[in-house]
Amino acid sequence: MVEVIAQFQNITTNISNLTNNNQVVLRGQLVDKHTRCQHYHSKLDIIAIKYKCCREYYPCFKCHQELAEHKSEIFNKFELYSSSPEKVILCGNCYSELTFKEYSGTKTVESDSCEIQHCIQCKSLFNPKCSLHYDIYFDL
Repeated sequence: MVEVIAQFQNITTNISNLTNNNQVVLRGQLVDKHTRCQHYHSKLDIIAIKYKCCREYYPCFKCHQELAEHKSEIFNKFELYSSSPEKVILCGNCYSELTFKEYSGTKTVESDSCEIQHCIQCKSLFNPKCSLHYDIYFDL
């Protein structure tokens, strides 16, 4: 069970995961409670990425550039693939936090033969074009 308190179009949403009492902060130019922002808001744009520099989730790099008052820092390969990897992806449907491996390792083949990643918890599909921006978020 997840509780979402949203303040759309203005910066901060607090998300409490009631199953493990984790609280994460989602910042950005949000347009809905599913992590879509004014820059990326298709049906499949339902992830947010944690930034190493502030440990906060943003829907996209543009939101971080516009709202954060610091230079971005990205997670390196060791942090993403260590024996206890950092959770760096937030599903905008069920609000589960995922490691990079959990996020990038799930593929569903759609009818047009395109492989699409999905949430390991709720099976919601993610935008496959997000992988084009991996180098902005992660040092792989």
